[in-house]
Amino acid sequence: MAGLMSRASTVVKAKLSKMLDRAENPAETLDYSYEKQLELLQNVKRGIADVVTAKKRLELQETQLQQSVVKLDTQARQALAAGREDLARQALERKSGLQQQLQSLDQQSQQLEQQQEKLVASEKALSAKVEAFRTQKETIKAQYSAAEAQVRIGEAATGIGEQMADTGLAIQRAKDKTDQMTARASAIDELTMSGALEDFTTDQTQLDRELGAIASQSQVDRELEQMKSELGSGGEKKELQP
Repeated sequence: MAGLMSRASTVVKAKLSKMLDRAENPAETLDYSYEKQLELLQNVKRGIADVVTAKKRLELQETQLQQSVVKLDTQARQALAAGREDLARQALERKSGLQQQLQSLDQQSQQLEQQQEKLVASEKALSAKVEAFRTQKETIKAQYSAAEAQVRIGEAATGIGEQMADTGLAIQRAKDKTDQMTARASAIDELTMSGALEDFTTDQTQLDRELGAIASQSQVDRELEQMKSELGSGGEKKELQP
């Protein structure tokens, strides 16, 4: 039972594979692959745009922090000049915290810059591959179309295509039936002439046909004897003339 199921599974897979092979269109497959590569390329470009956007936001934050640092430094100087060392210290402490944030933002900005460079390089390489694939795709599609046309023309000329094969079978069947009907007609004629079959299209019986044949033969014999006699009499008359 297991062997039977395995064999059935193999047959089904083989038939499905054959059906898929017939249904598969290389041109459609290549176009689909090209579309997927374009989608991947678009994803990389969106990634670059996202990195650039994030980097711009960091740059804006850095600008704002730098302005705050300058302001706090100015306030610390003013407080110290006014004899308020406590206020100057507070301003400098806040300035120190902002400077640490600036350093962190600067590191993040450098990381984003590196990511952007990698993505740009990847985008250029992928773009070149996609363009090369597009050229190769169009070349293969043109070659496949030419080969397909050549096969169809060859099949039509030699009669090995599926439609031509069906036509050839139809012609062969028609010839076989024609030969069969011709042989049947000849057999019926032969049997009718031999008397084995009655000809129901006439009221004559086999006996009538045989008697008719005898009468026809007798008529022929009489006419032949008459011709001989006439020719003989004519020859004698010619010999008697001077």
